Amino acid sequence: MAETTVPSPPALGHLRVSLDGRTSIGPGKANLLEAIGETGSIAAAGRRLKMSYKRAWSLVDDLNAAFREPLVASSRGGSAGGGAVLTPAGERVLAAYRAMQAAAERAIAQEAADLRGLLADPTQSDVSK
Repeated sequence: MAETTVPSPPALGHLRVSLDGRTSIGPGKANLLEAIGETGSIAAAGRRLKMSYKRAWSLVDDLNAAFREPLVASSRGGSAGGGAVLTPAGERVLAAYRAMQAAAERAIAQEAADLRGLLADPTQSDVSK
């Protein structure tokens, strides 16, 4: 029987970057920006992330207020349809965060692998206890 290799999860659970004393970006905001870019809607992005509409709007408002330029441009719904898009600044912030995430993951990969090697095998029960 062939041995099955289970891929290791990312070593970095999540990365939160504090930009100043009041502004940070982490996986929640980054995932929201990404989902807005993919869905074209703050409401749809919130639903995708199992986030309330109010929470999604609040995070977008916080991000837009924190940066010199808004990260998300939105228009009201109704007969015209409305929607939301990432601005060039929003695309730049998201890309920078994802690059930091990847760099952090690479930086700790060996140490994380070393620690995983020290974990107990969950399939082996200790019957001597």
